[in-house]
Amino acid sequence: MAFPHRLDAPELPDFSMLKRLARDQLIYLLEQLPGKKDLFIEADLMSPLDRIANVSILKQHEVDKLYKVENKPALSANEQLCFLVRPRIKNMRYIANLVNADKLAGRIRKYKVILSPQKFYACEMVLEEEGVYGDVSCDEWAFSLLPLDVDLLSMELPEFFRDYFLEGDQRWINTVAQALHLLSTLYGPFPNCYGIGRCAKMSYDLWRKLEEEEDSETKGRKPEIGHIFLLDRDVDFVTALCSQVVYEGLVDDTFRIKCGSVDFGPEVTSSDKSLKVLLNAEDKVFSEIRNEHFSNVFGFLSQKARNLQAQYDRRRGMDIKQMKNFVSQELKGLKQEHRLLSLHIGACESIMKKKTKQDFQELIKTEHALLEGFNIRESTSYIEEHIDRQVSPIESLRLMCLLSITENGLIPKDYRSLKTQYLQSYGPEHLLTFSNLRRAGLLTEQAPGDTLTAVESKVSKLVTDKAAGKITDAFSSLAKRSNFRAISKKLNLIPRVDGEYDLKVPRDMAYVFSGAYVPLSCRIIEQVLDRRSWQGLDEVVRLLNCSEFAFTDTAKEDKASSESLRLILVVFLGGCTFSEISALRFLGREKGYRFIFLTTAVTNSARLMEAMSEVKS
Repeated sequence: MAFPHRLDAPELPDFSMLKRLARDQLIYLLEQLPGKKDLFIEADLMSPLDRIANVSILKQHEVDKLYKVENKPALSANEQLCFLVRPRIKNMRYIANLVNADKLAGRIRKYKVILSPQKFYACEMVLEEEGVYGDVSCDEWAFSLLPLDVDLLSMELPEFFRDYFLEGDQRWINTVAQALHLLSTLYGPFPNCYGIGRCAKMSYDLWRKLEEEEDSETKGRKPEIGHIFLLDRDVDFVTALCSQVVYEGLVDDTFRIKCGSVDFGPEVTSSDKSLKVLLNAEDKVFSEIRNEHFSNVFGFLSQKARNLQAQYDRRRGMDIKQMKNFVSQELKGLKQEHRLLSLHIGACESIMKKKTKQDFQELIKTEHALLEGFNIRESTSYIEEHIDRQVSPIESLRLMCLLSITENGLIPKDYRSLKTQYLQSYGPEHLLTFSNLRRAGLLTEQAPGDTLTAVESKVSKLVTDKAAGKITDAFSSLAKRSNFRAISKKLNLIPRVDGEYDLKVPRDMAYVFSGAYVPLSCRIIEQVLDRRSWQGLDEVVRLLNCSEFAFTDTAKEDKASSESLRLILVVFLGGCTFSEISALRFLGREKGYRFIFLTTAVTNSARLMEAMSEVKS
């Protein structure tokens, strides 16, 4: 069944309940340590905690002083210490050292450790090894869903990407399953489930187990969200490696949006101070430009400034009564809008300056050539020059990975040459990073002699299609293959446009990359939703090396209202970019449905490369 065209968008569920739940649970845990206490917070948890419970709420529950968990002795004089940390071995060692130091000094205190989002056995083992397990009480704060916006939930687990896709560590899969279980408990069951990727399959299976164990909770509930789609980040690395050109993506690439807010420096605020700004749908200026291609943003902001000026000018001919109304009702709103407008204009100017300095046009041209498969030699020379000029180690890596994935691996000569130049330019300490990128399938070398593709084509002539598929899967497990060209052709990812692509009136999701490329992840979601299954996409699934990991689970839709069937929750495991969010918001507007995003963390190309890097910047 095709989706209805351009209907009014369905209402979104109210996710503020998730914040209240997390806050209540944290307060409950803090109150288990009655009386005054000092709270030690891990740096990673500070921003998410601020969105849930600010300092005044903590103070109401007898938190006296706040400290950051650091590698130095704690100076707290309090008799009760509470630690709010991620379940990491180094944190447990830090706490154990602190307790042991107190023991040596003959000091008796109470210690409570709150692990978020979950408690791992290994953490308790460390406390036991260090001889402090009996002195410390351990609890779990199952806070794994932070609403960053009306349609965006984040687990704020940036380490998920490296842990799973590089180290093969599956410990966060339980956290994902628990988060999905919580959503289905609060917002009713999901009648239609789709997914692709090994991690998606494991998370889905574990979630289903949890649902079966507590079947009664969601029974008889009306579903609020009709579809859920789980997708692994390694199904589509290309989109995450491209430079972003929608406004929100550019702000993230340039200033780093952290936990839904951004620090604008003096160059944006036109003062000597930095300013922390929350970027969400409540910012009326931002919500109108966030999904726009950057080339349209300046025009929009200047028009907005003119409209604002016209509203200010209205007061000139007013009598006293009208002026009183104007001041009490409109002035505050206008001033707020004026402040936001000048901030976003400042941000645009700052982005323009930085991008002109980097010769952004040339960079985008190279990326588009790589995506389309043209002028590969020229693009390789551009990357070599980028490395030789030492523009940025992370940027150079990103371009090499984009070249590798779009070309299905580099030919050995190019791989060796680029790697040597990179190590000479940026330093031999990056050697381990290349090993990581190779393991994750981001920067690989084609097999010498026959490339895998040629071997495959010979094999498939000799055996039936089904057997060829199995042999191909065996080949692909030897080397992570991207098959990007073939997938791109199959799914029509590179739009053929006569004349200029009009970015003011986008015709498809490709506008998020200047009309050059439709994000693969978004195209897969579109195709599956149109078909309501993976039927007819077997070849694409095979090329993605996901033959065993594409699944559909459709329940009877008698309970689901037509309104809920137009709501789709997309779960990105390993992070999603603002470009993908913008593309799917566009698709939703076109087809009359609404996407809700759940991601392990919001990511971009730089964060992806940093996660793989062994050299800490």
